[in-house]
Amino acid sequence: MDSIKPHGILRNCMKFLLLAMAAIPAGADAAVVVIVSAKSPITSITAEQTARIFLGKTTSFPNDGDALPIDLTEGNAIRNEFYSKVIHKNPSQLAAYWAKVIFTGIGRPPIELASNEAVRKAVAKNPHAIGYIDKRDVNRSVRVILEP
Repeated sequence: MDSIKPHGILRNCMKFLLLAMAAIPAGADAAVVVIVSAKSPITSITAEQTARIFLGKTTSFPNDGDALPIDLTEGNAIRNEFYSKVIHKNPSQLAAYWAKVIFTGIGRPPIELASNEAVRKAVAKNPHAIGYIDKRDVNRSVRVILEP
């Protein structure tokens, strides 16, 4: 019978623990912010107004300017945080909501982009766009209008 080497098991457990602990700070520092282009006249917005735009219930900012919502793709942690904090829906509730809206023909979901950088760049180029990204990815090309 092979002998079990406790130090090998312990070493593997320690590696796993260190990797798990290293992942915690990265996620813990993440914070979602709602952004518009630095060229946009919008300087602030409420969570309720933001929710109405991202749920397709309005196509305008509070000042009546056109609003083009830009979303992150499904499964993104920042997307989940945004929808949890601002829209108060989890991913399955959101999917059910859009299935109903699309089926009834009364709306369509926001444009989806794959990364914080892609959302930031798209929002920066369009003064009518509104999006959300990780606060760490904000630069001078965009303006934070809500920190939920």
